[in-house]
Amino acid sequence: QVQLVESGGGLVQSGGSLRLSCAASGRTFYTYSMGWFRQAPGKEREFVGGIKRSGDYTYYPDSVKGRFTISRDNAKNTVYLQMNSLKPEDTAVYYCAGSRSYGPGRTPPDYIYWGQGTQVTVSS
Repeated sequence: QVQLVESGGGLVQSGGSLRLSCAASGRTFYTYSMGWFRQAPGKEREFVGGIKRSGDYTYYPDSVKGRFTISRDNAKNTVYLQMNSLKPEDTAVYYCAGSRSYGPGRTPPDYIYWGQGTQVTVSS
């Protein structure tokens, strides 16, 4: 069992930056590929990026490519989401998730562990 806890959300102006962190419990973090998702009110949960177990491969959808960067520190059991050039449409609750697949998966069913989410609000 893995528990994930996100932090780092908040209110930021358009064009600003935030870095989210996701701390994992347990000693098997390095065996999981990790993903970040977001969900705005009334919308489906959206994939915003993933990283393989070793951290040597990342994938982003076009909506965030070039603005968001995922990294991980397996020694600290932590995955990060650096978000730059934020836009009001990035406003959502952001979730980190863990998958046992080689990954990274791109849809919620690919992931078995989820954090509780952290709110990101971008003002115009």
